[in-house]
Amino acid sequence: MNKFIPKMYVKSIYDIDYKKLKKSGIKCIMFDLDNTLALIDEAEPPKKVLQFLKKLQREFDIYIISNNYKKRIEKFCQPFDCDFVFFSLKPSTLGLRRVKRKKNYQKSEMCIVGDQLVTDILAGNRFKVYTVLVDPLGEKDLKITSLNRYLENKILKKTARQGTLERGKYYE
Repeated sequence: MNKFIPKMYVKSIYDIDYKKLKKSGIKCIMFDLDNTLALIDEAEPPKKVLQFLKKLQREFDIYIISNNYKKRIEKFCQPFDCDFVFFSLKPSTLGLRRVKRKKNYQKSEMCIVGDQLVTDILAGNRFKVYTVLVDPLGEKDLKITSLNRYLENKILKKTARQGTLERGKYYE
């Protein structure tokens, strides 16, 4: 079960302690796109997200890493000139390895932020990078994600019984 437990769990991207990440040596933050940064039907970043990511780019290398298609991610990233990995196949570590190679990061310098245990957090923990879970922005998901959410709910029931992770009980 530990492979599904994030290092940090917060409500949204705005609640992450970025100073703590910077202090711990994180240089690269990889954000999932759908339901982490934007709703699945938002083609462009909401203004608040765009401003926030531009601000973060002063301190970190920002990547969008998604299982979605190139066209979707490319359009989203254009307004803030951000690198991205599309069709990353999370929970595979393929996309994370691509990011690592771009600037020859150490794994200890990398962080992944996402809303799904069975893709984002599992990929990050398997790759041994810092993992941050956020609550999904919306209830609407891609079709494939409904299976992931089903599995995630089963995992969350078990982790809640163990006292290791419970939806809505945030920690840093």
